[in-house]
Amino acid sequence: MSEKIQKILARYGYGSRRNIEKIIKSGNVLINNKKILIGQRIDLNNINNIIINGDNVLIKKKISTKVLVYNKPEGEICTRSDFKHRPTVFKKLPILNCQKWISVGRLDLNTSGLLLFTNNGNLANQLMHPSNEIEREYYIRVFGKINKNTMNILKNGVKIKDLYVSFKDIELITTNNRRRNQWLKGIICEGKNREIRRIFETVQCRVNRLIRIRYGNIYLPKELKSGHYFELNSISINNLSKLISIKH
Repeated sequence: MSEKIQKILARYGYGSRRNIEKIIKSGNVLINNKKILIGQRIDLNNINNIIINGDNVLIKKKISTKVLVYNKPEGEICTRSDFKHRPTVFKKLPILNCQKWISVGRLDLNTSGLLLFTNNGNLANQLMHPSNEIEREYYIRVFGKINKNTMNILKNGVKIKDLYVSFKDIELITTNNRRRNQWLKGIICEGKNREIRRIFETVQCRVNRLIRIRYGNIYLPKELKSGHYFELNSISINNLSKLISIKH
């Protein structure tokens, strides 16, 4: 049975579908020593060799999906390398044989908390896809005035560039509203680059602490120390997969 090549490579942990498509467009993916096109269908049984960016890669008939829960500290970036030599989240992850960890979304440099990694590119792609509306929950500390009018604006949505964005749910959890810094808990379903920070900027508030505490049905354990990770068991992975529809 044939499948699209980017789907095959994503499933076997060589990147998300989007990243693999970029590599294919650049002409750096060869199947049986021939360049392939995006969307080209390949039968696994007819593959003799695969070369990605000049490296021979191994395709196993079966792989076991793995998912890590990582407590990202502030100051780490979510790319594999950085010309400024800043610490990257990938440096602390366990080594995979013939596969790569794929981050499920990103957190910016100054955001901490829950970050998921998987070796299954299809799973990562679906968990990030906006159409699946996977919830992301955050603790948010802001500097600025928070009142009923501000909360209504946050709930109803604000315009950022040409798009309206809003919290699916937002609540004030600070009891003393006279403090300059207020804590809130908010839920969004996309998580565009610096989206939460930009939302609060529109109401003249500045986010000075942002912690992700949940992604879908996976919560950040209180006992998981910053900079540490643990691997989900098969039951938790199955429950996570039930949030989406992955076609094999």
